[in-house]
Amino acid sequence: MSLILNIETATGVCSVALARDGKLVERRESTVKNSHSSVLTLLMDDVFRTTGVPLGDLDAVAVSEGPGSYTGLRIGVASAKGLCYALDKPLIGISTLRAMALGMAHAVSTAPETQLLFCPMIDARRMEVYCAIFDEKGKEVREIRAEIVDENSFQEYLVKNRILFAGDGALKCRKILDNHPNAIFSEDFQTSAEFMIPLSEEKFIRNNFADLAYFEPYYLKDFVAGKPRVKGLK
Repeated sequence: MSLILNIETATGVCSVALARDGKLVERRESTVKNSHSSVLTLLMDDVFRTTGVPLGDLDAVAVSEGPGSYTGLRIGVASAKGLCYALDKPLIGISTLRAMALGMAHAVSTAPETQLLFCPMIDARRMEVYCAIFDEKGKEVREIRAEIVDENSFQEYLVKNRILFAGDGALKCRKILDNHPNAIFSEDFQTSAEFMIPLSEEKFIRNNFADLAYFEPYYLKDFVAGKPRVKGLK
């Protein structure tokens, strides 16, 4: 038996999902921009109040580890670690892109003979995205990387496979990649903590827990602060 709280804050969506034995019990989400720090605890409180499940009954807390928004990751990981310390529960780290790919795969149905790959993309400013390519079972076909997308991106995979691109990074790349007949774009896909459930359940069964003291988000790139916009500051 397992009861796991899944937390997703790596993208523009702030999402929490409570799962029992790998099945969704309750989920709450917010798409309000730049609100993760103010809504995350409210979403968690609502989940536990609605289900009547005591926090102490949790067996583990899973958090989306990145890559993604620097600020969002810090908020999610800090909250997850705080819960684990307070409740003396293990922490599970989940790849944001792998969870997104599983969500994409579950959202579509393909014929057995169709070779369809999944490329989740997270906006990383300008024409750069965090991305990877996975098959329908969540196996990594191309490693996670930060990529500046141009007309030559993914060509070696698009030659033999249809690729579904989704996520906030995919929409801004559509003009560049959409001319290839094997490139497919999902406009309504949204990241969710629910996609983390099978991955966190698998890690829980295998006792594959993160080191609570030293666990850090997978930023992929160093944080670069924006230039101050206050007059007189340089």
